[in-house]
Amino acid sequence: MSGTNSAENPWPVRTVNTKIADWIHRLGQIWVEGQVTQINRRPGTRVAFLTLRDPAADISISVTCSPDLLYRTEVQITEGSRVVMLGRPTYFTGRGTISLRVSDIRPVGVGELLLRIERLRQLLNAEGLFDPRLKRPLPFLPRSVGLISGRASAAQRDVMTVATERWPAVRFAVRDAPVQGPTAVPRILGHLGDLDADPDVEVIIIARGGGSVEDLLPFSDEALVRAVAACRTPVISAIGHEPDTPLLDLVADLRAATPTDAAKRVVPDVAAELEGIAELRRRSVHALRNWVRREAHVVDGLRARPVLARPFTMVDAHADDVDRMRMDIRRDIRRTVDAEHRRLDHLSARLATLGPAQTLARGYAVVQRTDIAQPHVVATTAEMPEGAHLRIRVADGSATARVTMDDPSTSAKG
Repeated sequence: MSGTNSAENPWPVRTVNTKIADWIHRLGQIWVEGQVTQINRRPGTRVAFLTLRDPAADISISVTCSPDLLYRTEVQITEGSRVVMLGRPTYFTGRGTISLRVSDIRPVGVGELLLRIERLRQLLNAEGLFDPRLKRPLPFLPRSVGLISGRASAAQRDVMTVATERWPAVRFAVRDAPVQGPTAVPRILGHLGDLDADPDVEVIIIARGGGSVEDLLPFSDEALVRAVAACRTPVISAIGHEPDTPLLDLVADLRAATPTDAAKRVVPDVAAELEGIAELRRRSVHALRNWVRREAHVVDGLRARPVLARPFTMVDAHADDVDRMRMDIRRDIRRTVDAEHRRLDHLSARLATLGPAQTLARGYAVVQRTDIAQPHVVATTAEMPEGAHLRIRVADGSATARVTMDDPSTSAKG
């Protein structure tokens, strides 16, 4: 149909489907890898219908082929098989659906699967997802243990039985999920997210009782490995497959050899713990008694020493020294006081000899002028003008006088 496509000139549905079919048919034949999730082979029909899923994403495509093609493969194709198909995409314009018409199906061998797992391991290891420093410690006694395993499987039974025998009060949050095949990873991822978000679940066990490399492919799935690395809750991998290590073992916080080993790692043995406590108590009592015995021996040795047997011996030994020193101190003090007394008497005698009283006794007098603001002893006649008031002190007393005339040759009259 010619003309420009617009709101005024829209294409009918048949035109759109035809154009889509043309675009898809231009792809030609292509090789596609995936996992077979469904096979429908009806007896008497010439077409077999399959569903091919991308293991790393929730994306699938319908596949059609000849039933003989499924029978001619070297390894039988079953649900869950990893395959490589050669086919041509076909778009059905009537139904608006796409399908892949294949002409060759090749199962992916074990060696190739292991090689791809190794490449993925190297990639994730380079990103640091397997770093031992990221491993989280397990709780000593978790409130609840999350368990992801097959419904009524031996692995589920082993974990719960062994854990309950070791600690009868243990609680489990059990999530049933397929542990192989195309639906295993989506179901495990959903349960893992639920358990990680549960605040009561303190540790999560992902358990399976071993299997072939093909059976264990879900536990090397990139989406599952990244989800375990992102969990906040410690995760234990209990796949139980020793020869080959699924990538889940590397990213988990603890790798258990078997589901039974996982139960022993996550739940303490009550009998063993009680015996350990009893042993610690016995050792503590023994150590305490030995310590008391040693300290008592030390105390007895100290008490047997003379200084403690007769505690006043040292005091008595020094009492005489104290008395002697006290007598020496008193004698020294008395001698010092006597010397100071003699020195004081000597100074008093000197002071008496040199003092004014002795001078007055020999007939001298001290004349003071008293009519001025600051009375003082006069030494010359110039300091005794006429009318000045004087105080004359002699040996046995004093008298007052007034100067009547200022004549050095005339004596003052009283």
